[in-house]
Amino acid sequence: MTWARIMAPLSGGESDRAVLEAGALIAGAFDARLAGVYTPADVADVMPWMGEGFMGGVQATALESLKEAAAVGERKAREAMDGVAYGNKAFIALETPVWANLSAESRLSDVVIFSDEPARGRGALAEAFQELLADEQRPVIIARPGLKVGGVVAVAWDGGKEASRAARQSTPLLQKAEKVVILTAPRATSRAHDPARLHDYYAARGVKAEVEVLPDSGEAAPMLLYAAKKAGADILVAGAFGHPRLQEFIFGGTTRSLLAADAPSLFLSH
Repeated sequence: MTWARIMAPLSGGESDRAVLEAGALIAGAFDARLAGVYTPADVADVMPWMGEGFMGGVQATALESLKEAAAVGERKAREAMDGVAYGNKAFIALETPVWANLSAESRLSDVVIFSDEPARGRGALAEAFQELLADEQRPVIIARPGLKVGGVVAVAWDGGKEASRAARQSTPLLQKAEKVVILTAPRATSRAHDPARLHDYYAARGVKAEVEVLPDSGEAAPMLLYAAKKAGADILVAGAFGHPRLQEFIFGGTTRSLLAADAPSLFLSH
């Protein structure tokens, strides 16, 4: 197993450079293509709200302003891409329909890189983060300071669908890790699961992992974050648990707590 295409959505903002640097770090470990995908606000999404005759007067001015902002954002995103010292890269500027094109790009990518801001529901890419992780069910990496390939990776596992999916999809990353720790908290869930099963799954794929059973029965997120920090984890692999899209921020309490933490970097799959 390997990764061949790493995708980094770009907003034309200040965080683009850091996201691209993180993407280049991940891509470089796999000799993969880094795709910087500029994701502007879609003018087509705004038109219906302008009402009849939107091409006249104030509406036309607003539409032109949106187009100008998109052009400025694209230029800044290109500059950020040009500034990343990684050879195997490509810049893509999405056009309307932006969300459909973003989804298509993600489907042909092995993993998608985001920064903390959209992962916490803030900034221009917040909706893109939710779209790709929750709706498209693409694996994402939330890059934080200290992101490292080849260091320590902690895997949160409870035997459920989301956690197991994340554990499987992260295997290429784990195969390059110096140390892998499976974190399991049997008292924090009613689901019966045997961590030896995941240990054997990894062993068959060349990953040597340790198992740490967390003794507490409290909330899962604080236990996982504490155990990951104790293990010196550079990345925490976890399933993303969500709610139906009936509220502004769709993820459940455990996932929100992981997203709100400052460290470590996260590999999430929904």
